[in-house]
Amino acid sequence: MRRCFTGSTPWPPTTVQSGTSIVLELGNGSPVPRRLFFDFGNGCVRNILQRGILPPMVRDIFISHLHVDHYADLPYFMPFRAWSGGWFAGLRIFGPSGDRPETGTQYMVDKMHEMMTWHLENFDHCPIGEGYNTEVVEFDYTDDNGICLQEDGLTVRHWGRSHVKNGASAYRVDWEEADLSFVWTGDGRPDESTIEFARGADVFVTEGQADLPQLLNYKYGTPKEVLEFTLDTYHTPYYAAGYLMNEIQPRVGMICHYTEESAGEAIAEIRAHWDGLFLFGGPDIKVVNVTKDRVWERMALRPEQASMQMPDPRTILPADQLPEYIQIPPPRLPREEQQDPYLRDRELDPALYYPADVERPLTQHYDEETFRLDVQALIDAQAGPS
Repeated sequence: MRRCFTGSTPWPPTTVQSGTSIVLELGNGSPVPRRLFFDFGNGCVRNILQRGILPPMVRDIFISHLHVDHYADLPYFMPFRAWSGGWFAGLRIFGPSGDRPETGTQYMVDKMHEMMTWHLENFDHCPIGEGYNTEVVEFDYTDDNGICLQEDGLTVRHWGRSHVKNGASAYRVDWEEADLSFVWTGDGRPDESTIEFARGADVFVTEGQADLPQLLNYKYGTPKEVLEFTLDTYHTPYYAAGYLMNEIQPRVGMICHYTEESAGEAIAEIRAHWDGLFLFGGPDIKVVNVTKDRVWERMALRPEQASMQMPDPRTILPADQLPEYIQIPPPRLPREEQQDPYLRDRELDPALYYPADVERPLTQHYDEETFRLDVQALIDAQAGPS
């Protein structure tokens, strides 16, 4: 079991901390490990791609609550994932209901699609296939310890958190094959439910905020009274995080959704209650591996640019369903059906700007033979030169 923290702070984002997002990988060493993504905050997509995770590999996303710093990269990622090889299945997004339909996960996703109408129709000129078909699994936020996913020896449970408004949830993952478990509390006040349902987890990750309102006032300019009010009604102080860890007794207790500047104070406050193994879930892109015998951490290598490559067919279709060729789907809305002809008529002749020795015929129309991928060639390309 491996966790990569592809985002680790609520506010403000910095060069080393993006909006909160945790990648949980099950099956380390396999060509295509099972991945679950917990929250999808602002800036996390850059870190996910820099980790070498191709867009179609991102499918199951669990949103803890609907503060924007926990899902801001969704509208950015969804259409580009569809364009980048996610042709045969859209995202599957899990999240809590609200106390009325307008405050639930389904409503957020529906309105996200509506907000992006121009973008989605524009990209429909490209091969998109089923990539826009987002499946939402909205569970009842009051169903404490209910199951929102159970498949392939994997069980994901949820419970409600106290985060000012109804509809904030924590998650616990139990992986039967390896007998390992993981908890992400999301945001909220320290509570009895988390102690009850997270007890005995191998990895316990919670949020943490330093009880330093005057110091943070000097740093960020936010009034001390606002900082105290926010901490005392929305969040978990580091002292309480240490208390939770001591009650739950995980093999490793961790903090995410924090600010690096207060790391020293965080350790001091957590150690008031917890003397077990403690690690920070950050900065981006911290990696923590867990087996039944060991826990170790490292910082992942971060390339200057995202390491994009041709899609691996095994991330698009199940291994036992791989055909000889993958047919890239045709456009659903060609530009001739969504653009006034005069705009195309005013495009410059490519001969005006391409040198004669590099000019090529334009690819402006879909044909099946051109848009066809050789599956074995793609798999061989993943292995690199022999």
